[in-house]
Amino acid sequence: MINIGDYIEQVIHWLTNNFASFFDGLSMVVGNFIEGFQQVLFEVPAYVMIVVLALLAWRKAGRNTAIFTLLGLGLIYGMGLWEATMQTLALVLSSTSLALLVGIPLGVWTARSQRCSKIVRPILDFMQTMPAFVYLIPAVLFFGLGTVPGAFATIIFAMPPVVRLTGLGIRQVPHEVVEASQSFGATPWQLLCKVQLPLALPSILTGVNQTIMMSLSMVVIAAMISAGGLGEVVLKGITQMKIGQGFEGGIAVVILAIILDRITQGIAKGRKRRS
Repeated sequence: MINIGDYIEQVIHWLTNNFASFFDGLSMVVGNFIEGFQQVLFEVPAYVMIVVLALLAWRKAGRNTAIFTLLGLGLIYGMGLWEATMQTLALVLSSTSLALLVGIPLGVWTARSQRCSKIVRPILDFMQTMPAFVYLIPAVLFFGLGTVPGAFATIIFAMPPVVRLTGLGIRQVPHEVVEASQSFGATPWQLLCKVQLPLALPSILTGVNQTIMMSLSMVVIAAMISAGGLGEVVLKGITQMKIGQGFEGGIAVVILAIILDRITQGIAKGRKRRS
């Protein structure tokens, strides 16, 4: 009998015992980053945030999305879930930002290095097919309970799409354009920043959209390890048999997901039209 789980458990315990100070420092940095997002969102009055998001939706996704944003966020406020929604939004934005900070450079690397692509591709397959609940186990062991382990589990779960689509976008840049830039004396850095990334931006923005959606789904699951937000509302509805409360939390999650999806899709479509 092959007990792979025993070996994995030994590795995790070895990491927690020998790198406890590293994980504590990392937890402090990420925790402060998330708290910064939460503080900004909490300090803005609800009516101001609703109007700002509605205007952003109008500009990027059209009038219908703006009306839906206005009515949807108004409904969330009326249900008394505004604070939980802002907690969820802060966790989604912070997790997505960290996922993009790692995922976009990694996607660029896979596009420019065949060896890196061969190594990273099966890892991304593993990350996408592993059940989401499994990510909570090492996150809790490394960082305890709270928003920080929820953020790390979300980052790992949501990163693959932006890595794949960033690499795909750069590989799809026409070779003629690349050769023309090189013939005019462009350095590899200039070629990447001024040619490849701008032309690959629509694909990258699609990856950002998918990362945000996956972050939102994982943030709800992360309520099981005290990440808070709307996931906690849904979880309480399940565990305490408060059916109405659970449905209210689910409706708020759906509204937030649709708003973020439409806005990010609108930004990506706008870039495609320009290019």
